[in-house]
Amino acid sequence: MTLASKITLVRVAFIPVYMVLMYLSGGAPNVWMWCALGVFIIASLTDLVDGQIARKYNQVSDFGKFLDPLADKLLTIAALTMFCEWGMVPAWAMMIILTREFAVTGLRLVAVGKGTVIAAGWSGKVKTASSMIGLCVLMAFPTFSWLCWTVTALIVVTTVWSGLEYFAKNWNCLWD
Repeated sequence: MTLASKITLVRVAFIPVYMVLMYLSGGAPNVWMWCALGVFIIASLTDLVDGQIARKYNQVSDFGKFLDPLADKLLTIAALTMFCEWGMVPAWAMMIILTREFAVTGLRLVAVGKGTVIAAGWSGKVKTASSMIGLCVLMAFPTFSWLCWTVTALIVVTTVWSGLEYFAKNWNCLWD
């Protein structure tokens, strides 16, 4: 296993720690929320680090191409689930985001079955970055409802855009 993949696994290991801290915060701006924000930021930064290491040291692998976007999805969905539970992100937005994630994962699985690995595209990276930054903003300022709507809109728009791009570029994988 490459160093880049090990760093990605660290991101996955941070998720339960993050979730516990979020539960302890109860959605209020307190020390637990700040700790959760710190863990989320560190986990998010591992996404940059593992990618740089993979490219710089030629550690790009099919496992990494699969694991990296999965780790991103799990981390952002963990945060979105907490905000949805607290009424800060509406359930319909969460459903759009989850639908895109499952659809793109399904597309990737079909492609793998045909011998093709679909790596993260530019729009997927924009979606991940805007989601992670937006979620950090919500953790830092959880009491501003207009901010919740702004972040939710940003995440939904980038999510739909990237999902449409994945399908447009890889539509041929769905047909025999």
